Amino acid sequence: MNLLLLGRGKTGSLVAEVAAERKHHTRVVSADENASGAALTPETFASINCVIDFTAPHCVLSHIEACVQAGKDMVVGTTGWYKELHRVRALVEQHKTGFVYSPNFSVGVNLFFDVARTAAAALRHEYTGQIFERHHVHKRDAPSGTAMTLQQLIRDSSGQNEDLEITSFREGEVVGFHEVIFESGADRIYLSHDAKSRRGFAEGAVRAAEWIMGKKGFYDFKDVWREL
Repeated sequence: MNLLLLGRGKTGSLVAEVAAERKHHTRVVSADENASGAALTPETFASINCVIDFTAPHCVLSHIEACVQAGKDMVVGTTGWYKELHRVRALVEQHKTGFVYSPNFSVGVNLFFDVARTAAAALRHEYTGQIFERHHVHKRDAPSGTAMTLQQLIRDSSGQNEDLEITSFREGEVVGFHEVIFESGADRIYLSHDAKSRRGFAEGAVRAAEWIMGKKGFYDFKDVWREL
């Protein structure tokens, strides 16, 4: 495959490494090269099969619009834009492209989501709950997209109307730590996922790009990872 990778940060750099290991050709575009979408031209798109975005919340929507309107499939790991999900879904369906997004492309985190869905039943049995997340000091959004996904899926799975409180920490070079605690008068339940490196995110994103080839539609990585 010919991939266009938007973002030369720590995760983006790992995506390029994983793509090369899996025998894909990748053009990497940094933020400076793509100021105001300058790199997203017909010439750039001509030979590209899929675009992978690991950039920033302030620019990701304009990237999505440009790529989808050009008819290019996308994998988006950038978070902070989910209030526009319905608009993006409509755009993808209008232009008949393939699109995969997720707050977290790690298979381990998606297994963690499934565990949290099951454990959410505790809230129907006189437990209270909290979510904690820790990330490196460079992370721009708080709470993290993963924590917000946890909050939503626990609310939906438990049938409760109130969201669990999320507490965010930004410290050092923490890759990503998420914890859910359910507490009753009798005990506590601790669920946690601790990312040791960004490689799991990068591998999942590249495999999602492979998966979306030849498909059309709007997908969450949770629709994809079990098939991988």
